[in-house]
Amino acid sequence: MAEITASMVNDLRTKTGAGMMDCKKALTEASGDVEKAIEWLRKKGMASADKKSSRATAEGQVASYIHAGGKIGVLVEVNCETDFAARNDAFQTFVKDVAMHIAASSPAYVRREDVPADVVAKEKEVLAAQVNEENKAKPKPANVVEKIVEGKLGKFFSQVCLLEQPFVKDPDQTIEAYAKSAVAKIGENIRIRRFVRFQLGEQIAGEKPAAEKPA
Repeated sequence: MAEITASMVNDLRTKTGAGMMDCKKALTEASGDVEKAIEWLRKKGMASADKKSSRATAEGQVASYIHAGGKIGVLVEVNCETDFAARNDAFQTFVKDVAMHIAASSPAYVRREDVPADVVAKEKEVLAAQVNEENKAKPKPANVVEKIVEGKLGKFFSQVCLLEQPFVKDPDQTIEAYAKSAVAKIGENIRIRRFVRFQLGEQIAGEKPAAEKPA
């Protein structure tokens, strides 16, 4: 029987959104065969997220989360297919977890497609400057620098995009993987649509800083 490695388990988890222990059991049952493991998970109802991802989501919930004694607040909208699912305890737990995660990790966007092109261009510019500075003794060709920047850009997205951030309650999986596992559990498509995060005292764009009080 093939050895079941952590890498195999993580790869299967990414593909299916199923839990780590379920993925390990599926690979064990399938003697390490990934396709058979996916089939095993689907039969158990644990890997249906991809098939449901195209379904319309018109119901759901807007949830709030207040943290740090009222200093951080979050509003998040998460959609599902039916009002019945929106009232499901598993769905409501997922929504609350996402709101709590946003409060703790402060993402700027839901997914990488939401990041404005000018923001991505600026980040590429900064990363390219860093690569050139690190290799100024022996400069790298422009095409090599570009490839290095593309690789580093993935880390940037994992910092600013909600779906790509490690889930604060389980850093071994991303929010996207957690969403897929929720889809498999609830049986409906789930979509994190939007959020807003407030932090007491943070400066609003275009707002003049408050005048300091005299001593």
